[in-house]
Amino acid sequence: MRIHVSFIDRVGITQEVLALLVGRNLNLDAVEMVPPNVYIDAPALSFTVLDELRGALLQVRGVEAVTVVDILPGQRRSLQLDALLAAMSDPVLAVDTEGRVLLANPALLQFCEQPPEGRLLSELFDDPALAATLVEQGFRVPLGEVTLRGQALLLDATPIHENDNLTGALLTLYPPNRIGGRLAALHHDHAEGFDALIGDSQPVRALKARAMRVAALDAPLLIHGETGTGKELVARACHAASARSAQPFLALNCAALPESLAESELFGYAPGSFTGAQRGGKPGLLELAHQGTVFLDEIGEMSPYLQAKLLRFLSDGCFRRIGGDREVKVDVRILSATHRDLEKMVGEGSFREDLFYRLNVLNLEVPPLRERGQDILQLARHFMQHACTQIQRPPCRLAASAFPALLGNRWPGNVRQLQNVIFRAAAVCEGTLVEIHDLDIATAVAPLASGEIGSLEEAVEGFEKDLLSRLYGSYPSTRQLAARLNTSHSAIATRLRKYGIPGKA
Repeated sequence: MRIHVSFIDRVGITQEVLALLVGRNLNLDAVEMVPPNVYIDAPALSFTVLDELRGALLQVRGVEAVTVVDILPGQRRSLQLDALLAAMSDPVLAVDTEGRVLLANPALLQFCEQPPEGRLLSELFDDPALAATLVEQGFRVPLGEVTLRGQALLLDATPIHENDNLTGALLTLYPPNRIGGRLAALHHDHAEGFDALIGDSQPVRALKARAMRVAALDAPLLIHGETGTGKELVARACHAASARSAQPFLALNCAALPESLAESELFGYAPGSFTGAQRGGKPGLLELAHQGTVFLDEIGEMSPYLQAKLLRFLSDGCFRRIGGDREVKVDVRILSATHRDLEKMVGEGSFREDLFYRLNVLNLEVPPLRERGQDILQLARHFMQHACTQIQRPPCRLAASAFPALLGNRWPGNVRQLQNVIFRAAAVCEGTLVEIHDLDIATAVAPLASGEIGSLEEAVEGFEKDLLSRLYGSYPSTRQLAARLNTSHSAIATRLRKYGIPGKA
């Protein structure tokens, strides 16, 4: 039975309370002093003895109450701590200032043949110098790789201080892909899934429909599209719709890094590989993204050497770090993207044919912005709202007089260019209405006066009619005109009939 005795704090009262228990020959399993309270765990205490004991305790000057409790506060904290440690999926251990293990959670036990409590860190880890390094540096070390019974893990050390004195440390061990998941979350700041692909045009609807199908297939995917069309956004959406969505999505731009740096970022390096290398080596994106997805942007810019190394990985899922002699096997889906014609590059010998077919198991084509029609206005409004929030200015909107210029622009930089144009307009516009002169683009037609426009539909129809009328003289058939405007001849024929343009098919 466990009892709680509350009292007015005074010198000697605790000894008087305990003397009453000792005088009754009660075996005490635990006594916790939290003045003005004492908690007692006496397994042999019966209710009969308790009634007599309560009367005696209440006779002690200052004792206010004697109650039965289900558990002692310290026991409760211990159970809560055990439950907390057991709930942590990553191995955790607490050590003293000499590197001796004081406490470990169940996740660590799978790496140990016997309970680690009381053992030195040098007895646990494969690198015997690691423990000495941690102790010498007061456990203030950057996140680094360690090996525990042959398995590579990342170690995060947190020093513990009491009254400014170091009393030990808390060590947490992470599988590389756990850190990869954190990196993915840190760099991911847009909507999940296909909701992030803004637009209702026919090309975008077709892209979403095909992407939803290929997203569920666990095979390499090649995404093609002009620069700035949003290929990485499509890749992220495919990852979010796949069975790997709960695992990391990590990206590497093959055109942004020199070969040696791109290799170390993708494959990592072993300890001592080169001067200045991080102690213990460094896992690459492939290890960090284990069970997740790696996106290789601008894959057409990858060097021949890295192409060969990537091909080997795609064949069996294995690779070696730079300077390493150990085979690393991971489960990663490769998504890649390019704006270049890889088939032409294969013919020219600048891209490996075998790698092309490995990457091109599934494929998607992202349409350029000029083919997306009304999506341009929808995207412009979205970017305007985002820009106003980002620069912390009052909300503003696009004037209808600006619609024809937005719709008629060729947008060689695609969505990225549109986003930049809208951001600049939001930044320089003095009022809340963004006019055509606020947009840093060349106008395709003379802007309409705002008083001439009754609605968005009227503005769009006026622009379409004017554009088709001017171009029809140079492209006097639906197919020629459709080819000039990058759309279907049936769509052009419908519009020619709608606007009564001479010579319509």
